[in-house]
Amino acid sequence: MSKKIVILNGSPRKVGNTAALTAQFTKGAKEAGNTVTEFFLDGMDIHGCKGCFGGHSSRECPCVQRDDMDKIYPAVKECDMIVLATPLYYWNMSGQIRTAIDRLFALEEGDGNLLRGHGRASALLMAAEGNGFEDVLLYYDHLMEHLKWENLGHVLAGGNGYVGDIEGKPELQKAYELGKSIQ
Repeated sequence: MSKKIVILNGSPRKVGNTAALTAQFTKGAKEAGNTVTEFFLDGMDIHGCKGCFGGHSSRECPCVQRDDMDKIYPAVKECDMIVLATPLYYWNMSGQIRTAIDRLFALEEGDGNLLRGHGRASALLMAAEGNGFEDVLLYYDHLMEHLKWENLGHVLAGGNGYVGDIEGKPELQKAYELGKSIQ
C-alpha cells in the first residue's frame, strides 16, 4: 500500500549534501510506490514558536501564527511518515528544522492530538563535516519516543565539509535503500 511521506528539509542549501541524501531517499521511496512531498524549510517564511498554547489541532490552520507552516500542517496531518533531513550544526539539527519541529506542537494542542501516534513513522537523514552524531541521535530518539512514531532508522553521512563531498559515498545508497524499504 502506498505511503504518504513528508520530508522536512532543514538545509540552507537546495543543492548540497543533505539534498543529495533526500534525492536518493525520494528516488527509492517513489520506486516503491510512495508519494513524497518535500518542504525546503530555508525557503519558507516560518516564525519561531511563541509558546502561547493557543493552538487547536483540529482547525485547518492549527497555530495562531499565520505563515508558511500553514502549508506544512495539512501534509503532516495526512502523512504516514515524516523524514527529518538536516545538516549537523553544533551537534544538533539546523535551526530551520528545529523551528518547524517546534511549530508542529500546534497539532498536539486543543481539540485532540493529531501529531502523536496515529501509526506514523519517521527517519533521519543527516550530512555533516564531522562524525559527532551522538547528541543529535539522543534528541531524535527522545522526540520519537514522545511522538510515539516508529523510528525506521537514520542515514548519517559524516566527512562532508564541502558541497558535493557526499558524491560516491555509501550513505547515498543507504538513503536510497531506506526510501525503497518504505511499503
